[in-house]
Amino acid sequence: MTKTGVAVSLAALLTLAAGLPSHARAQAKVSDDAVRIGVLTDMSGQFSHESGEGSVTAIKMAVQDFGGKVLGKPIEVVVADHQNKPDVAATRAREWFDTRGMDMVANLINSAVALSVVNVAKEKNRIAIVNGSGSSRLTGEACTPNSIHYAYDTYALATGTAKALIDQKLDTWYFLTADYAFGHSLEADAIQVVKTDGGSVIGAIRYPVESSDHSSFLLQAQASKAKVVAMAGSGKGFVNAMKAASEFGLTNGKQTVAGLLVWDTDIHALGLKQAQGLVLTTAFYWDRNEATRAWSKRFYEKMNRMPHMGDAGDYSSTMHYLKAIQAAGTDEAGAVMAKMREMPINDFFATNGRIRADGRMVHDMYVYQVKKPSESKYPWDYMNLKKTIPAEVAFRPLAESKCPLVRK
Repeated sequence: MTKTGVAVSLAALLTLAAGLPSHARAQAKVSDDAVRIGVLTDMSGQFSHESGEGSVTAIKMAVQDFGGKVLGKPIEVVVADHQNKPDVAATRAREWFDTRGMDMVANLINSAVALSVVNVAKEKNRIAIVNGSGSSRLTGEACTPNSIHYAYDTYALATGTAKALIDQKLDTWYFLTADYAFGHSLEADAIQVVKTDGGSVIGAIRYPVESSDHSSFLLQAQASKAKVVAMAGSGKGFVNAMKAASEFGLTNGKQTVAGLLVWDTDIHALGLKQAQGLVLTTAFYWDRNEATRAWSKRFYEKMNRMPHMGDAGDYSSTMHYLKAIQAAGTDEAGAVMAKMREMPINDFFATNGRIRADGRMVHDMYVYQVKKPSESKYPWDYMNLKKTIPAEVAFRPLAESKCPLVRK
């Protein structure tokens, strides 16, 4: 064959390859012949009931529902306990990316952990999807081109709960804040809403995140005579603080106790007698409509509890990630992130959700009030919907963003 003939044949082959369906061409574009998802979460500590086995179950459900493969390659799920230590989390993420071929790290409960790991993902050009943690810094000054904040954040929680209470003329506030990144961010965002809407902050005190005795802190909050005692914390610390608040009489009507982050599992642990009347903001409630009920009943069969917004967000974001790989024809982080931003999210978790330039997935949020025991008709029937907050209002406007990726 002549050189001209070789050139023509090569050109013909290239033309033929270009004409193949994208999924066929993409077979060689999945790194290490598998798509690997690492669930980096709290499996045994104080946030385990908000993540842990629930997040692992939700992500595995998504992989199974997707078919177990993407672009013809298997999807693998690996799990590790970060022990609520940012250095442990960062080390494990780096090891996963360097030696295990991990493509995406998920859940990342504990804001200090999430803030640490998103930087490792950026350094290694992999993807981090945050559902467990809430710090709004993740889409602010700490945003990265490789990370997504999916279910909720402190700005949305504060916007919903604080505005709802200020509208009821509950305009003097005292903060009981967990002393770590999430608590600080939640306190700061709530204070901004309170002051903007004409309220005032009488005081604030911070408690160690591992504290089990909140009596001295609650006595100071009670003595402040603030109309609202705002709990800016999460996990077992929040549950213990709420139990103590009930024992000290803070929930007897003289002061309103506001949980700025309340999970369905917190209400279950407290019981309606102690949790009744709490106003809270959430991204998801299992009993909101037929679609949420259908998915939640499947989750219940595996976990023997109803899911909360973290579980639902882990499932939804994993499905969106896998759909983006399919659409991009590769698991390369940049191409997948571009598709995730391009494609809208429509499922039981969100309607017309979208991922912005700062990594924030914007969607409607919901203000609920916990029912009285007499109002509950069946297991896990815990909340009444008070208000829907549209996506464009729920999250910090891009015009106010400190994310360096956002063009002003």
